[in-house]
Amino acid sequence: MRRLFCTLVIALFCVGITLPARAQLLQWGVKGGVNMTKIDWGEGNKDNMAGFFIGPMAEVTVPIIGIGLDAALLFSQKGIKAESSKVKQFGLDIPVNLKYTLGLGSTLGIFVAAGPDFYFDFKGNKHGVERKKSQVGVNVGGGVKLFRHLQIGINYNIPVGDHFTLKEAGTAIAEGKDKTWQVSLAYMF
Repeated sequence: MRRLFCTLVIALFCVGITLPARAQLLQWGVKGGVNMTKIDWGEGNKDNMAGFFIGPMAEVTVPIIGIGLDAALLFSQKGIKAESSKVKQFGLDIPVNLKYTLGLGSTLGIFVAAGPDFYFDFKGNKHGVERKKSQVGVNVGGGVKLFRHLQIGINYNIPVGDHFTLKEAGTAIAEGKDKTWQVSLAYMF
């Protein structure tokens, strides 16, 4: 038993030495992309509106098994179409995702990710649309990693609860949630 344990420790040590120097546990980077937001008011969906997001991100990964955690602090713009008016929503978006990466050689990896998303609105209410100051959602997404530094991904944010109330003459006439598709590009240093 002792011999088996010593052999296992030596094997793990050899694997640790042979890992490439570029395989890092913690990476920092910049992430940006496009938001495509659709509002569900209960009585029907409205048109998509485009926005953007950009900001720093960090990723912690366990090298051999590919499981990690990524988080970002993003300045985000989302669009809202309510009846005939258009409203741009600006805020701070904080996605925190558990990520699994399957490496296909040193230059390519495929990942899937999921986790909570926290959004804090900067602007007040406009055009009869009352917005919650903070919103919570769940992210589900995936993508590819190229050349150890570039990540291209697609993400869907599923809202938890209503985020908006449409008011006419001070009376609430509909409540809604924003559903957002995101296409992102990240560069890790």
